[in-house]
Order: sequence, then structure tokens, then C-alpha cells
Amino acid sequence: MNYKYNFSTDNVVQNCIKYLLYFFCLIYNIHYLRSPKFWHIMFAVVKIAGQQFKVTEGQNLYVPHIEGESGDLVEFSEVLFTDTDGVIAVGSAVTVKVNAEIIGDRKGDKVIAFKMKRRKGFRKKKGHRTLYTQIKIKQIA
Repeated sequence: MNYKYNFSTDNVVQNCIKYLLYFFCLIYNIHYLRSPKFWHIMFAVVKIAGQQFKVTEGQNLYVPHIEGESGDLVEFSEVLFTDTDGVIAVGSAVTVKVNAEIIGDRKGDKVIAFKMKRRKGFRKKKGHRTLYTQIKIKQIA
């Protein structure tokens, strides 16, 4: 498949800019702009631990804590929406799975719950830090 001229936009000006940028990359040998992944961005909306995240390949993001060690691969099968070069799939038409790698765990900001009743001497202070897992999206397939 030839990726050089496969642009999905109908706007003539945008196509001209993309052609000029592509040939500029050929002249100055900029590899990452010449790769097909740069021109064809696929994204998906994934449900992870009850929350929805918009993800693309190679993206790092923090999600609520997932069990596993750093370096483990995780597969998310609950994909709600995908967009591949303007081809949209929603609901039961989505047959895509998202693969990610666990990078590590982190604690979020401290949340303090302070309760007090005036003139009674009642004060209660509790706090917690929510655990988050940093993941890197490896593949949307």
C-alpha cells in the first residue's frame, strides 16, 4: 500500500500543505514524518476501571490502579469507539482491542477530609492518596 498520497481530507489547501511537508521531509531526510503512522492517526475510546480514556498508539497516561508489575502487558477489550482515517466504528461494530504496557505505579495528590462541629471540641482529619498506574499504549488492533 502506498502511503505517500493517501490523504483522507477533502480540503485542497490542507492536501497541498501535506504534500509540501512530505517532500520537505524527503529532501531533509526526516524519518519520523515520513512514516505511515504520522499521517494516519488511529485513536480509540477505551473504558478502563469505569472511566473512559481517548488513546492513541505510543501515548502514556495515568489510569486508576491496575494490578500487575511494571513491564507486564495488559489488554483492554472494552473499546467504545474507534476512528481510523475517518472510518468510525461505534458500539457493537467495534472489534478492536487495545494492548498496553504497565510502566509503574504512582500516588496522586493528597485529599484531606476535615470534619468539625463548632463549640463542641469535635475535630476529625483524615486524608488519603489515590493510587494510579502509568501505562503506555503499545497497539490498537
